[in-house]
Amino acid sequence: MPRIMVTGVSSGVGKSTFARQLGEALHLPVTHLDSLYWMPGWVEAPREQFAASQREVAAREQWIIEGNYNSTYTIRSARADTIIYLELPLRVCLYRVLRRWWINRGRTRPDLGEGCEEKIDWPFLKFILTTYYSRKKGMERRFSECMAANPELTIVRLKSKREIQAYLVSHMKQGN
Repeated sequence: MPRIMVTGVSSGVGKSTFARQLGEALHLPVTHLDSLYWMPGWVEAPREQFAASQREVAAREQWIIEGNYNSTYTIRSARADTIIYLELPLRVCLYRVLRRWWINRGRTRPDLGEGCEEKIDWPFLKFILTTYYSRKKGMERRFSECMAANPELTIVRLKSKREIQAYLVSHMKQGN
């Protein structure tokens, strides 16, 4: 049964959109981690509540879970049969974050928790800028650890818009 993690190098890489489209193609339920983490008014969920919510979803037979959240990564990776990693250039991620804010300002996106109106601020942009390269570098180590724990795990690395689109197209054909 498919249990797919969608993760990526940064905010703005397209994890939410990709997961939603893949879920539609494969007829799988999609859980966006941001919707579990952010409570109304951009209040962070208590750590154990956030972890418990993920354990509940990961215990199901079929799922797509989208998001990064390093502190609870192993909850998802321990049950996943596939990890799909998206990596696009930093400039593309930043552009997409700014575009997403502009398009959704004043509204709550479907992949966020209720009551979390779209926003952007310097700490968020600084986080993207200061963690992009270290996250990119750390992914190979993380994938090696996941493969050591589960040799049957499939890891798919998609590093261009073309590769991402081709992957979705191939799975849309499979799902129908």
